[in-house]
Amino acid sequence: MPAGPAGNIRTMSITANLEPTERDNFAALADRWWDAEGPCRTLHDINPCRLDYVQRRVDLVGARVADIGCGGGLLSEALARAGSRVTAIDASPELIAVASEHAAGGALDIDYRAMLSAQLALEAAGCFDVVTCMELIEHVPDADALLADCVALLAPGGSLFVSTLNRTPRAYALGIVAAEYLLGLVPRGTHDYARFIRPSELAAAARRRGIDVLDVSGMHYNPLTRRARAGGDPGVNYLVHLRREAAP
Repeated sequence: MPAGPAGNIRTMSITANLEPTERDNFAALADRWWDAEGPCRTLHDINPCRLDYVQRRVDLVGARVADIGCGGGLLSEALARAGSRVTAIDASPELIAVASEHAAGGALDIDYRAMLSAQLALEAAGCFDVVTCMELIEHVPDADALLADCVALLAPGGSLFVSTLNRTPRAYALGIVAAEYLLGLVPRGTHDYARFIRPSELAAAARRRGIDVLDVSGMHYNPLTRRARAGGDPGVNYLVHLRREAAP
């Protein structure tokens, strides 16, 4: 997919911001989403790092949080256990069903909905203190539209957290060749290198939406120890903290 004028952040119809094949590929993993040794094991391994990155930057106790592209609910549950009031959405009804069942088993009150970000943005604009969008932006046809939805959901002064893959040769080598084909950390075909986004492109798109970039940190995963840490070089995976201006 060729990059548009602003790099890999492109604009297209907001109503078309869904790749059915991508949705179906992830839906096929629904039955094993919570298997820490299964096809989603890398998500299990990096989830503590993702939560820690958010917790270090915002107070989650009592916060209204929207988890966009929640999958089977790994981060959603972690956010809820940290004290947040969580609304979590995904385009896959199968994943939402798995997430809802697992949350119920843990007595967690999470508002799960099978819907797109554009729909939630129409229903709940400005309603959330925190929005998380982890490992999703590289899977949609229109990254800019997804970012716009996330920004629309933020209350004044609210924080947006995004994690994704950088568009570098190293990210291709490690995120696709090694992770998918050599080590089998994620299912083959999970990623499309053309949809990877450079931090500079994400920052430029954020500024156009009127939100500030407060931090960009690499997320480094060790497949031997099965641990991840945030900080340093964002050359492969990275996390971003953005914030909407507070009301005057």
